[in-house]
Amino acid sequence: MRRSGLHFGREKKKVNIPIVKEVITWMIEIAIVLGIAFVFVYYIGLRTSVVGQSMAPTLENKQEILVNRFIYSISNPKPNDIVVFLPNGNEKAHYYVKRIIGVPGDTVQIKDGAVYVNGGLFEEAVETAAILDAELAADEIVLGEDEYFVLGDNRNNSEDSRYANIGNVKKEYIIGKAWFVVSPYKEFGFLD
Repeated sequence: MRRSGLHFGREKKKVNIPIVKEVITWMIEIAIVLGIAFVFVYYIGLRTSVVGQSMAPTLENKQEILVNRFIYSISNPKPNDIVVFLPNGNEKAHYYVKRIIGVPGDTVQIKDGAVYVNGGLFEEAVETAAILDAELAADEIVLGEDEYFVLGDNRNNSEDSRYANIGNVKKEYIIGKAWFVVSPYKEFGFLD
């Protein structure tokens, strides 16, 4: 005897294996992309603004830059690196952007308007004006094992390691290396 009519739930549904494999592949790819994006944003994605003219002409007031926070966990800052730091670790202060001049163990002095590191004239990465006021660096400054001496490129308009309120910058206060200008668009690109 043949039954007629509807057969609700009587037939076994077939699973389409190729579609299931495709969905799983997409889910894995999305998870990998999200993981890479998280690492990129956490370690490299810090975006900050330059405040003031202390780094002119390299960086101008209100330029937006990206900071590589990862680089100094595998290496140490080097002379001429442009770093972003909190002065004296003060988390309520804005980020400062300056150039590394002296590294741990170096002796830094400013005399006759020029910067000397370990007795020799410092090799500047950019052209700078003669320094009119040496402040603390008029006498030799010996850097400790985790201290860095920083200056702004606009040497006569920069609050930097020459002044007691900034002084030598401890490595733990360095947020990272400034490496990419994102704004304004005409300046878009990597820093030297």
